[in-house]
Amino acid sequence: MFNHFQNTDIITVTHQNSTRKRAKDKMSRSILQPVGQKRLTNVAVIRLKKHGIRFEIACFKNKVLSWRSGIEKDIDEVLQSHTVFSNVSKGLLAKSKDLKAAFLTDDTTTICLEILEKGDLQVAEKEREAQLSLQFRDIATIVMKNTINPDTKRPYSITMIERLMHDIHFAVDPHNSSKKQALDVIHQLVKKFPIKRSPMRLRLTVGEQNFSTVLEKLGTWNGEIVTMDESGTQFSVVCEVDPGLYRQCDCLVRDLQGTLERVAPSVHAGEAACI
Repeated sequence: MFNHFQNTDIITVTHQNSTRKRAKDKMSRSILQPVGQKRLTNVAVIRLKKHGIRFEIACFKNKVLSWRSGIEKDIDEVLQSHTVFSNVSKGLLAKSKDLKAAFLTDDTTTICLEILEKGDLQVAEKEREAQLSLQFRDIATIVMKNTINPDTKRPYSITMIERLMHDIHFAVDPHNSSKKQALDVIHQLVKKFPIKRSPMRLRLTVGEQNFSTVLEKLGTWNGEIVTMDESGTQFSVVCEVDPGLYRQCDCLVRDLQGTLERVAPSVHAGEAACI
């Protein structure tokens, strides 16, 4: 009987020691977890190699292109964290000395912005193709909204714009904004096809004595007069001109001590005059 209780005590003590050991090992692993690691999941990684060193940042998916196209303005909506990694997937943080050597600063937000602007988005081939296709469509939409057929004064369909873009062998640059690339596309298209930038609608207001000068200039610029207001001491005219003439219009009214208002940045035939 004595031996039975003694053996039971031994088993109990052994079990307690084993439990304490497992708890101690678990605590030890928790304490010894590397402080230079920060694991993130479900991210879009942007990589930039500088001074022979690889740097990466973790971003939210579908936000990188929005940032680069100028749609997203809040950096916190793009970055998962203001942290620079040497390897995002492994959670390895970049060393401070490497950051200073490559970027001449250790300010992580500043560095993240540079990597976001200049780095390469690391995506699978199918995902890359989908993103490029999405940006191609975005660029085509901007082109459509800012151009017209000079004969009909109406915009081309999005399908036709995409076809024309393929005809000039346009390739999307994921590092440049959609707006900038759309302007480049328009510049190329007007050289080869019957297409031009849709006019901008402006309101020019000057003193009565200078109004004839404004009308004369608009005639020289082939501007189309929409409405005129010749009541009071300040006369105004709402007109449609080529967007490339905006600065000249601005200089004109400044010289005449008048004012210039942009009523609509792009106008298509059939649209109501917003005056």
